[in-house]
Amino acid sequence: QLQASGGGLVQAGGSLRLTCTAPRRTFSNNAVGWFRRSPGKEREFVAGINWRGGNTIYTDSVKGRFTVSRDNYKNTVYLQMNSLKPEDTAIYYCASSRTASPSVNDTTYAYWGQGTLVTVSS
Repeated sequence: QLQASGGGLVQAGGSLRLTCTAPRRTFSNNAVGWFRRSPGKEREFVAGINWRGGNTIYTDSVKGRFTVSRDNYKNTVYLQMNSLKPEDTAIYYCASSRTASPSVNDTTYAYWGQGTLVTVSS
């Protein structure tokens, strides 16, 4: 039900903006999180935003570089990624939570998109 897009190939230091769209019923009153899975690694939390958009959380490695935002009128959540590093290379997934507040725990997310690939070259 969720669709992530916007991935691609970018050089280190560059920027990308990921977009996550879903039906209104999937996002309504729910937090949304971004996760990523790098080659050979477990899926990890990247960023999350609450339903109203006023509360955001980030994993330490992306603080100051990534910004999560949402437009509830468009049923869309964004992940702006700046100053990208090769270690940001991964498949990025968006997920809709069961609650209004974001969490780093992936078990709190009920619906997942198929992911979009981000590749950062050095």
